[in-house]
Amino acid sequence: MGLLEEISGPADVKRLRPAELETLAAEIRNFLVEAVSRTGGHLGPNLGAVELSIALHRVFDSPRDRIVWDTGHQAYVHKILTGRAADFTTLRQKGGLSGYPCRAESDHDVIENSHASTALSYADGLAKAYALQGETDRAVVAVVGDGALTGGMAWEALNNIAAAPDRPVVIVVNDNERSYAPTIGGLANHLSVLRTKPNYERFLRWSGTRVQQTPVVGRTAFHALHGLKKGLKDWLAPQGMFEDLGLKYVGPIDGHDIGALEAALMRARNFGGPVIVHAITRKGAGYAHAENDLADHFHGIGVHDPLTGRPLAAKSGPSWTSVFADEMVAVADERPDVVAITAAMLIPVGLHHFADKHPNRVFDVGIAEQHAVTSAAGLAMGGLHPVVAVYSTFLNRAFDQVLMDVALHGCGVTFVLDRAGVTGEDGSSHHGMWDLAMLQPVPGLRLAAPRDATQLRAQLREALDVNDAPTVVRFPKGTAPEEVPAIDRVGGVDVLHRAGEPDVLLISVGAMATTCLDVAERLGDQGVGVTVVDPRWVKPVDPALVELAAGYRLVVTVEDSGRVGGVGATIAQALRDARVRTPVRDFGIPLQFLPHGTRIEVLAEIGLTPQEISREVVEIVAGLSDVPESADRPAPRA
Repeated sequence: MGLLEEISGPADVKRLRPAELETLAAEIRNFLVEAVSRTGGHLGPNLGAVELSIALHRVFDSPRDRIVWDTGHQAYVHKILTGRAADFTTLRQKGGLSGYPCRAESDHDVIENSHASTALSYADGLAKAYALQGETDRAVVAVVGDGALTGGMAWEALNNIAAAPDRPVVIVVNDNERSYAPTIGGLANHLSVLRTKPNYERFLRWSGTRVQQTPVVGRTAFHALHGLKKGLKDWLAPQGMFEDLGLKYVGPIDGHDIGALEAALMRARNFGGPVIVHAITRKGAGYAHAENDLADHFHGIGVHDPLTGRPLAAKSGPSWTSVFADEMVAVADERPDVVAITAAMLIPVGLHHFADKHPNRVFDVGIAEQHAVTSAAGLAMGGLHPVVAVYSTFLNRAFDQVLMDVALHGCGVTFVLDRAGVTGEDGSSHHGMWDLAMLQPVPGLRLAAPRDATQLRAQLREALDVNDAPTVVRFPKGTAPEEVPAIDRVGGVDVLHRAGEPDVLLISVGAMATTCLDVAERLGDQGVGVTVVDPRWVKPVDPALVELAAGYRLVVTVEDSGRVGGVGATIAQALRDARVRTPVRDFGIPLQFLPHGTRIEVLAEIGLTPQEISREVVEIVAGLSDVPESADRPAPRA
């Protein structure tokens, strides 16, 4: 029986002898490789955080002491040490273990965090709350990946934490030189300097031993030497940036040396004020395939063979992301004004091929979406056409910049939103369900939702031709469907299907086209006439769509985005403004946070399936009375 089987909580970790800890770390690594190979998940970050997680749970008393993870994808080992190892067979599966901290799973999980750069603000608030309530014995620890410190929110929090020198917040910087990709920016360069200056710690260890052994004057000399500490630090390890903020700095520490980590964390806990503990780790540590993967050290992987590191999933068609990636290269070859911006996600959003061919035209700003958007406005003002490629969920963080810095100034910036709609296994914080509703109020903004790879290529180019307003192109995660051809075009609206009487105008948004065609077939079997249309550009509402709607008994919209304020709600408003009395039934994501699971499972849970949609539409049509024609309702167009 291994040590890991004996771990049911942090108390079991504390009881282990120091000599047993390396064995436990090795067992955890083997466990992670085997478990994540079966389910997929964030392997590389957690392999690098094994010793750090063990040390944290030996020094601090979770859950009374609060350990906050930023971002949560480095918390797998934390889950193992808090009694959830047996649940890893269900990792990221519907109803199973979340891939991020989850408050419903354990009292040891404080926040459900997968958006970076937020943990320090949570920690600041928690520490203030405990101080006001007299709970001064409770420690607050924020474990921050070095990539998270590229986000402006982290520095806003640091500024406030440092303003209270007696507030005990321990900030652990898990520094592996990477967020998803290598960490970018001035802070990354600063940490790199610290990593390459081990002389400081060696010198202090030597001096502390040798000087105090000097007869008579030893202790006096030692204190005098520490009076020179600031100058020595600036010379040997220039971490003055942190101490100038008022933050005590401890490190750099070998993040794979449990003894050294425990000593550093104990010093930080006993200090009584804000302390940064700088731990140097290796992403993917202990698993050769991850360590040798130069792209991202197995940051996030699917099901794979643990012996070879190769994926086991059957090959499918091109992904939406790869289609965008290829088209961006083609566009860039033709247009020297097109540049790209990524927020520490070069490979995930498909800009790596563009960067390989045009390295001077891609800007990685780190985990700083707000800066990315306003910087893009500046690029547009300077005569270029920037493409800001981010996950849909991460644009939420930069709405004000889209509105006030881009749209207000009429800047030609194109936003490409990957992972839009229901994304699946990453859960509530990663579903891209807010973009269509969030962006509707932005004046002048145009929003495209391609239904297939052909339309993605076409609509990306159409977006790049707009130079006086922001444009958005959004698409989901996964494999792009087979081409869905149009049989007609009315105005800018593609007609995908037309059969029977003008009973239902079924408006498909983006990747829901195949679902809508399935619905149309089911409705036809029930004797309901259906026309399926794809607006292509869902903002603004095409006048041709309003004219078409006037000739049908019912308008149905289907979108994999929030119903509240979404495309369906906007079309209903457009019909009311045009005095079109055709009723509208909008299908979309209800106003709730969605759980993790496959895209198919989540869509089924919220009723966005052909069977559920067609069943409800049949019931609605059966209850309709014929709507009388009026002078302001034009006849339907052919």
